[in-house]
Amino acid sequence: MELFIFARFHVQDGCEVEASAILREQARRVREETGCLGIDIFASVRDPRLFYLHSRWIDEAAFDCHAELLDTLHFVTRMERLIDHPFDVTRSFRLS
Repeated sequence: MELFIFARFHVQDGCEVEASAILREQARRVREETGCLGIDIFASVRDPRLFYLHSRWIDEAAFDCHAELLDTLHFVTRMERLIDHPFDVTRSFRLS
């Protein structure tokens, strides 16, 4: 079953440029991974410190492989330093 990932990143004041660069870099890498159907990064119109990541995977096993990659673990570590809340990723499936 296709898996959809949603992640929210509210970064500390002054970290907007660094977070944007890290998210863009990660998206470029992930797009090339086996099992990734797509990944997009979004920035809030009203809050310059708020970013979202949305990705689609062929199944949960493909995302699990992605989650264990050193590049992914490094991305998580880098983003955890910048955000002002606990790291949170939602795994979901399409209802319609």
